[in-house]
Amino acid sequence: MKPWYHIEDIEQLDSPCLVVFPDRVAANIRRMTEMVDDISRLRPHIKTHKTAEGIRMMMEAGITKFKCATIAEAELLGRCGAPDVVLAYQPHGPKIDRFSRIILTYTATRYACLTDNIQSAKRMAERFIAAGLTVPVYLDLNLGMNRSGIRPGDEVIDLWQYCSRTEGIKPVGLHAYDGHHRHPDVEDRKAACDASFEAVNDLRSRITEIIGERPDVIVGGSPTFPIHADRKDVECSPGTSIFWDACYAGICPEQPFEPAVALITRVLSLPTDTRVCTDLGHKSVASENDIARRVFFSEASDLNVVSQSEEHLVAEAPVGHGYRPGDVLIGIPYHVCPTVALYERLPVIIEGRHNGFWKVIARDRCIGI
Repeated sequence: MKPWYHIEDIEQLDSPCLVVFPDRVAANIRRMTEMVDDISRLRPHIKTHKTAEGIRMMMEAGITKFKCATIAEAELLGRCGAPDVVLAYQPHGPKIDRFSRIILTYTATRYACLTDNIQSAKRMAERFIAAGLTVPVYLDLNLGMNRSGIRPGDEVIDLWQYCSRTEGIKPVGLHAYDGHHRHPDVEDRKAACDASFEAVNDLRSRITEIIGERPDVIVGGSPTFPIHADRKDVECSPGTSIFWDACYAGICPEQPFEPAVALITRVLSLPTDTRVCTDLGHKSVASENDIARRVFFSEASDLNVVSQSEEHLVAEAPVGHGYRPGDVLIGIPYHVCPTVALYERLPVIIEGRHNGFWKVIARDRCIGI
Protein backbone atom coordinates (compact mmCIF):
# COMPACT_ATOMS: atom_id res chain seq x y z
CA MET A 1 0.00 0.00 0.00
CA LYS A 2 1.30 3.45 -0.92
CA PRO A 3 1.90 5.88 1.96
CA TRP A 4 -0.53 8.79 2.35
CA TYR A 5 2.12 11.22 1.13
CA HIS A 6 2.79 9.36 -2.14
CA ILE A 7 3.01 11.75 -5.09
CA GLU A 8 2.77 10.29 -8.58
CA ASP A 9 4.35 13.26 -10.35
CA ILE A 10 6.92 14.15 -7.72
CA GLU A 11 9.57 14.83 -10.35
CA GLN A 12 7.61 17.99 -11.25
CA LEU A 13 8.26 19.40 -7.78
CA ASP A 14 11.48 21.22 -7.02
CA SER A 15 13.02 20.67 -3.61
CA PRO A 16 13.11 21.53 -0.85
CA CYS A 17 9.40 22.24 -0.55
CA LEU A 18 6.50 21.76 1.81
CA VAL A 19 3.43 20.20 0.19
CA VAL A 20 -0.14 20.31 1.50
CA PHE A 21 -2.83 17.64 1.22
CA PRO A 22 -6.24 19.41 1.36
CA ASP A 23 -8.19 16.20 1.99
CA ARG A 24 -6.20 15.62 5.17
CA VAL A 25 -6.58 19.29 6.15
CA ALA A 26 -10.35 18.92 5.79
CA ALA A 27 -10.28 15.77 7.92
CA ASN A 28 -8.36 17.58 10.68
CA ILE A 29 -10.83 20.48 10.61
CA ARG A 30 -13.70 18.02 10.88
CA ARG A 31 -12.06 16.31 13.86
CA MET A 32 -11.54 19.73 15.46
CA THR A 33 -15.24 20.57 15.18
CA GLU A 34 -16.27 17.17 16.51
CA MET A 35 -14.22 17.63 19.69
CA VAL A 36 -16.39 20.48 21.00
CA ASP A 37 -20.08 20.40 21.92
CA ASP A 38 -20.71 23.75 20.22
CA ILE A 39 -18.74 24.96 17.20
CA SER A 40 -19.10 28.55 18.43
CA ARG A 41 -16.59 27.60 21.16
CA LEU A 42 -13.85 27.10 18.58
CA ARG A 43 -11.42 29.96 17.97
CA PRO A 44 -8.56 28.33 16.02
CA HIS A 45 -5.25 30.13 15.66
CA ILE A 46 -4.17 30.69 12.05
CA LYS A 47 -0.45 31.09 12.88
CA THR A 48 0.23 27.54 11.67
CA HIS A 49 -1.07 27.75 8.10
CA LYS A 50 -1.23 31.53 7.38
CA THR A 51 -3.31 30.88 4.25
CA ALA A 52 -6.60 32.10 2.82
CA GLU A 53 -7.44 28.52 1.82
CA GLY A 54 -7.09 27.28 5.40
CA ILE A 55 -9.30 30.09 6.69
CA ARG A 56 -11.97 29.47 4.06
CA MET A 57 -12.01 25.73 4.72
CA MET A 58 -12.61 26.40 8.42
CA MET A 59 -15.33 28.93 7.66
CA GLU A 60 -17.00 26.45 5.31
CA ALA A 61 -16.98 23.98 8.22
CA GLY A 62 -18.94 26.52 10.30
CA ILE A 63 -16.11 28.14 12.28
CA THR A 64 -16.65 31.89 12.73
CA LYS A 65 -14.11 32.87 15.39
CA PHE A 66 -10.36 33.05 14.89
CA LYS A 67 -7.15 33.97 16.67
CA CYS A 68 -3.97 35.36 15.15
CA ALA A 69 -0.59 36.70 16.24
CA THR A 70 0.45 39.23 13.62
CA ILE A 71 -1.04 42.27 11.92
CA ALA A 72 -0.69 40.50 8.56
CA GLU A 73 -2.67 37.52 9.87
CA ALA A 74 -5.34 39.90 11.19
CA GLU A 75 -5.57 41.55 7.78
CA LEU A 76 -5.77 38.22 5.97
CA LEU A 77 -8.68 37.21 8.18
CA GLY A 78 -10.40 40.49 7.35
CA ARG A 79 -9.84 39.92 3.63
CA CYS A 80 -11.43 36.48 3.98
CA GLY A 81 -14.48 37.93 5.75
CA ALA A 82 -13.88 36.22 9.10
CA PRO A 83 -16.62 37.48 11.44
CA ASP A 84 -14.69 37.53 14.75
CA VAL A 85 -10.93 37.91 15.21
CA VAL A 86 -8.73 38.24 18.30
CA LEU A 87 -5.19 39.50 17.82
CA ALA A 88 -3.57 37.39 20.54
CA TYR A 89 -0.86 39.95 21.00
CA GLN A 90 -0.41 43.23 22.83
CA PRO A 91 0.31 45.81 20.10
CA HIS A 92 2.96 48.47 20.62
CA GLY A 93 4.38 51.22 18.44
CA PRO A 94 3.24 51.20 14.80
CA LYS A 95 1.26 48.01 15.40
CA ILE A 96 -1.39 50.00 17.26
CA ASP A 97 -1.99 52.30 14.30
CA ARG A 98 -1.86 49.42 11.80
CA PHE A 99 -4.38 47.50 13.86
CA SER A 100 -6.64 50.57 13.95
CA ARG A 101 -6.47 50.84 10.17
CA ILE A 102 -7.38 47.17 9.81
CA ILE A 103 -10.40 47.63 12.07
CA LEU A 104 -11.51 50.65 10.05
CA THR A 105 -10.94 48.86 6.74
CA TYR A 106 -12.55 45.48 7.42
CA THR A 107 -15.69 46.67 9.13
CA ALA A 108 -17.52 43.36 8.74
CA THR A 109 -15.02 41.75 11.13
CA ARG A 110 -15.21 42.26 14.89
CA TYR A 111 -11.62 42.71 16.08
CA ALA A 112 -10.16 42.57 19.59
CA CYS A 113 -6.65 42.38 21.06
CA LEU A 114 -4.82 41.62 24.32
CA THR A 115 -3.36 43.71 27.12
CA ASP A 116 -1.57 42.79 30.34
CA ASN A 117 -0.59 46.09 31.97
CA ILE A 118 -1.97 49.58 32.54
CA GLN A 119 0.85 51.38 30.72
CA SER A 120 0.26 49.44 27.50
CA ALA A 121 -3.51 49.69 27.86
CA LYS A 122 -3.19 53.47 28.23
CA ARG A 123 -1.08 53.78 25.06
CA MET A 124 -3.51 51.67 23.06
CA ALA A 125 -6.53 53.56 24.36
CA GLU A 126 -5.04 56.92 23.39
CA ARG A 127 -4.31 55.77 19.84
CA PHE A 128 -7.67 54.04 19.45
CA ILE A 129 -9.47 57.20 20.60
CA ALA A 130 -7.51 59.21 18.01
CA ALA A 131 -8.77 56.78 15.37
CA GLY A 132 -12.35 57.10 16.63
CA LEU A 133 -12.45 53.53 17.92
CA THR A 134 -13.42 51.62 21.03
CA VAL A 135 -11.64 48.26 20.80
CA PRO A 136 -12.55 45.16 22.84
CA VAL A 137 -9.61 43.84 24.86
CA TYR A 138 -8.92 40.54 26.59
CA LEU A 139 -6.71 40.56 29.66
CA ASP A 140 -3.80 38.24 28.97
CA LEU A 141 -3.04 35.88 31.88
CA ASN A 142 0.27 34.22 32.70
CA LEU A 143 -0.50 30.69 33.91
CA GLY A 144 3.15 29.73 34.28
CA MET A 145 4.57 29.92 30.78
CA ASN A 146 6.22 33.23 31.69
CA ARG A 147 6.15 34.56 28.16
CA SER A 148 3.52 37.27 28.39
CA GLY A 149 0.50 38.03 30.50
CA ILE A 150 -0.23 39.03 34.07
CA ARG A 151 -0.22 36.57 36.96
CA PRO A 152 -3.75 35.80 38.23
CA GLY A 153 -4.59 37.88 41.28
CA ASP A 154 -5.65 41.35 42.41
CA GLU A 155 -3.60 43.02 39.67
CA VAL A 156 -5.93 41.51 37.09
CA ILE A 157 -8.93 43.03 38.84
CA ASP A 158 -7.17 46.40 38.96
CA LEU A 159 -6.37 46.19 35.25
CA TRP A 160 -9.95 45.21 34.41
CA GLN A 161 -11.30 48.19 36.34
CA TYR A 162 -8.79 50.52 34.66
CA CYS A 163 -9.82 49.30 31.20
CA SER A 164 -13.51 49.61 32.15
CA ARG A 165 -13.22 53.32 32.93
CA THR A 166 -10.85 54.17 30.06
CA GLU A 167 -12.21 55.41 26.75
CA GLY A 168 -10.94 53.73 23.60
CA ILE A 169 -10.88 50.21 25.05
CA LYS A 170 -13.46 47.87 26.55
CA PRO A 171 -12.58 44.75 28.56
CA VAL A 172 -14.59 41.75 27.40
CA GLY A 173 -12.76 38.69 28.66
CA LEU A 174 -9.68 36.78 29.74
CA HIS A 175 -7.07 35.09 27.55
CA ALA A 176 -4.78 32.31 28.81
CA TYR A 177 -2.32 30.29 26.77
CA ASP A 178 -0.96 27.28 28.63
CA GLY A 179 1.54 26.02 26.08
CA HIS A 180 3.93 24.87 28.81
CA HIS A 181 1.65 21.92 29.63
CA ARG A 182 3.19 19.39 27.25
CA HIS A 183 3.35 16.26 29.41
CA PRO A 184 3.40 13.12 27.21
CA ASP A 185 1.12 11.39 29.73
CA VAL A 186 -2.31 12.87 29.05
CA GLU A 187 -3.45 12.40 32.66
CA ASP A 188 -0.43 14.36 33.91
CA ARG A 189 -1.14 17.03 31.32
CA LYS A 190 -4.79 17.21 32.37
CA ALA A 191 -3.90 17.48 36.06
CA ALA A 192 -1.47 20.35 35.42
CA CYS A 193 -3.90 22.07 33.06
CA ASP A 194 -6.83 21.79 35.50
CA ALA A 195 -4.70 23.09 38.37
CA SER A 196 -3.63 26.23 36.49
CA PHE A 197 -7.14 26.81 35.17
CA GLU A 198 -8.52 27.08 38.72
CA ALA A 199 -7.04 30.57 38.89
CA VAL A 200 -8.86 31.53 35.68
CA ASN A 201 -12.16 30.32 37.09
CA ASP A 202 -11.57 32.26 40.30
CA LEU A 203 -10.85 35.47 38.40
CA ARG A 204 -13.86 34.97 36.19
CA SER A 205 -16.10 34.63 39.24
CA ARG A 206 -14.63 37.76 40.87
CA ILE A 207 -15.07 39.82 37.71
CA THR A 208 -18.63 38.54 37.31
CA GLU A 209 -19.44 39.81 40.79
CA ILE A 210 -18.02 43.23 39.94
CA ILE A 211 -19.61 43.80 36.52
CA GLY A 212 -22.72 41.66 36.81
CA GLU A 213 -21.98 39.58 33.71
CA ARG A 214 -19.70 36.67 32.93
CA PRO A 215 -16.58 37.61 30.93
CA ASP A 216 -15.52 35.51 27.96
CA VAL A 217 -12.53 33.18 28.34
CA ILE A 218 -10.21 32.10 25.54
CA VAL A 219 -7.86 29.37 26.67
CA GLY A 220 -5.34 26.79 25.55
CA GLY A 221 -3.59 25.65 22.41
CA SER A 222 -3.24 22.30 20.67
CA PRO A 223 -1.78 20.18 23.55
CA THR A 224 -4.55 21.16 26.01
CA PHE A 225 -7.35 21.51 23.44
CA PRO A 226 -9.20 18.27 24.38
CA ILE A 227 -9.00 19.17 28.08
CA HIS A 228 -10.50 22.64 27.66
CA ALA A 229 -12.99 21.31 25.10
CA ASP A 230 -14.76 19.57 27.99
CA ARG A 231 -15.24 22.79 30.01
CA LYS A 232 -18.38 23.90 28.09
CA ASP A 233 -18.00 27.61 28.90
CA VAL A 234 -14.68 28.57 27.30
CA GLU A 235 -13.42 29.18 23.78
CA CYS A 236 -10.65 26.83 22.61
CA SER A 237 -7.75 27.84 20.37
CA PRO A 238 -6.03 24.89 18.69
CA GLY A 239 -3.57 25.97 16.02
CA THR A 240 -1.23 23.19 14.93
CA SER A 241 -4.18 20.81 14.71
CA ILE A 242 -4.96 21.86 11.13
CA PHE A 243 -1.60 20.58 9.80
CA TRP A 244 -0.21 18.60 12.81
CA ASP A 245 3.45 17.68 13.06
CA ALA A 246 5.87 15.06 14.36
CA CYS A 247 6.30 16.83 17.71
CA TYR A 248 2.62 16.84 18.69
CA ALA A 249 2.12 13.39 17.19
CA GLY A 250 4.62 12.23 19.82
CA ILE A 251 3.43 14.38 22.72
CA CYS A 252 -0.32 14.05 22.07
CA PRO A 253 -0.95 10.55 20.67
CA GLU A 254 -4.44 10.61 22.20
CA GLN A 255 -5.52 13.33 19.76
CA PRO A 256 -7.04 12.20 16.44
CA PHE A 257 -5.20 14.64 14.16
CA GLU A 258 -2.90 13.47 11.38
CA PRO A 259 -0.11 15.21 9.43
CA ALA A 260 -1.50 17.10 6.43
CA VAL A 261 1.76 18.53 5.07
CA ALA A 262 5.06 16.90 4.15
CA LEU A 263 8.59 18.02 3.31
CA ILE A 264 10.18 16.98 0.04
CA THR A 265 13.98 16.87 -0.07
CA ARG A 266 16.52 15.28 -2.38
CA VAL A 267 19.88 13.64 -1.82
CA LEU A 268 22.52 15.99 -3.23
CA SER A 269 25.76 14.22 -2.44
CA LEU A 270 27.42 11.25 -0.75
CA PRO A 271 30.57 12.87 0.70
CA THR A 272 31.66 9.62 2.43
CA ASP A 273 30.58 6.00 2.31
CA THR A 274 28.13 6.61 5.15
CA ARG A 275 27.23 10.29 4.78
CA VAL A 276 24.10 11.43 2.94
CA CYS A 277 23.68 15.13 2.20
CA THR A 278 20.23 16.53 1.33
CA ASP A 279 18.95 20.00 0.38
CA LEU A 280 16.89 20.45 3.57
CA GLY A 281 18.80 23.30 5.23
CA HIS A 282 17.92 25.79 7.95
CA LYS A 283 15.99 27.81 5.37
CA SER A 284 13.68 24.86 4.67
CA VAL A 285 12.64 23.42 8.03
CA ALA A 286 12.33 24.87 11.55
CA SER A 287 15.72 24.46 13.19
CA GLU A 288 15.17 25.57 16.79
CA ASN A 289 14.96 21.99 18.08
CA ASP A 290 17.81 19.58 18.69
CA ILE A 291 19.38 18.33 15.44
CA ALA A 292 17.59 14.98 15.75
CA ARG A 293 14.17 16.65 16.09
CA ARG A 294 13.77 18.75 12.96
CA VAL A 295 12.39 16.27 10.45
CA PHE A 296 11.05 12.72 10.72
CA PHE A 297 11.64 10.40 7.76
CA SER A 298 9.30 7.47 8.27
CA GLU A 299 10.64 5.61 5.24
CA ALA A 300 14.28 6.49 5.92
CA SER A 301 14.49 5.69 9.61
CA ASP A 302 18.05 4.42 9.14
CA LEU A 303 19.24 7.99 8.64
CA ASN A 304 20.71 9.73 11.68
CA VAL A 305 20.88 13.49 11.14
CA VAL A 306 24.27 14.82 12.27
CA SER A 307 24.50 18.40 10.97
CA GLN A 308 22.63 21.16 9.21
CA SER A 309 23.57 24.44 7.55
CA GLU A 310 21.69 27.02 5.52
CA GLU A 311 21.14 24.85 2.43
CA HIS A 312 22.14 21.36 3.56
CA LEU A 313 21.15 18.66 6.02
CA VAL A 314 23.62 15.82 6.51
CA ALA A 315 22.78 12.40 7.90
CA GLU A 316 24.76 9.30 8.79
CA ALA A 317 23.58 6.13 7.01
CA PRO A 318 24.48 2.47 7.63
CA VAL A 319 27.40 0.89 5.81
CA GLY A 320 26.14 -0.46 2.50
CA HIS A 321 23.12 1.83 2.34
CA GLY A 322 21.33 2.26 -0.98
CA TYR A 323 20.91 6.03 -1.13
CA ARG A 324 21.94 7.73 -4.37
CA PRO A 325 22.23 11.36 -5.51
CA GLY A 326 18.85 12.51 -6.77
CA ASP A 327 16.84 10.23 -4.47
CA VAL A 328 13.69 11.86 -3.10
CA LEU A 329 13.00 11.71 0.63
CA ILE A 330 9.70 12.77 2.19
CA GLY A 331 9.52 13.77 5.85
CA ILE A 332 7.25 15.32 8.46
CA PRO A 333 8.48 18.50 10.20
CA TYR A 334 8.76 18.34 13.97
CA HIS A 335 7.59 21.94 14.28
CA VAL A 336 5.29 22.79 11.40
CA CYS A 337 4.37 26.41 12.29
CA PRO A 338 7.78 28.07 11.70
CA THR A 339 8.43 25.61 8.88
CA VAL A 340 5.39 26.91 6.97
CA ALA A 341 6.64 30.47 7.45
CA LEU A 342 9.79 29.58 5.47
CA TYR A 343 7.80 29.00 2.29
CA GLU A 344 6.11 31.49 -0.01
CA ARG A 345 3.76 28.86 -1.38
CA LEU A 346 2.77 25.27 -0.71
CA PRO A 347 2.28 22.87 -3.63
CA VAL A 348 -1.13 21.22 -3.38
CA ILE A 349 -1.44 17.45 -3.72
CA ILE A 350 -4.85 16.11 -4.75
CA GLU A 351 -5.35 12.39 -5.41
CA GLY A 352 -1.61 11.89 -5.52
CA ARG A 353 -0.83 14.60 -8.06
CA HIS A 354 0.37 18.20 -7.94
CA ASN A 355 -2.54 20.59 -8.50
CA GLY A 356 -1.71 24.26 -7.93
CA PHE A 357 -0.45 26.11 -4.86
CA TRP A 358 -1.62 27.61 -1.58
CA LYS A 359 0.12 30.96 -1.15
CA VAL A 360 1.35 31.52 2.42
CA ILE A 361 0.12 35.10 2.33
CA ALA A 362 0.57 36.00 5.99
CA ARG A 363 4.23 34.93 6.15
CA ASP A 364 4.85 38.52 5.04
CA ARG A 365 4.88 40.98 7.94
CA CYS A 366 2.88 43.43 5.84
CA ILE A 367 0.41 42.41 3.13
CA GLY A 368 -1.34 45.73 2.66
CA ILE A 369 -1.67 47.69 5.88
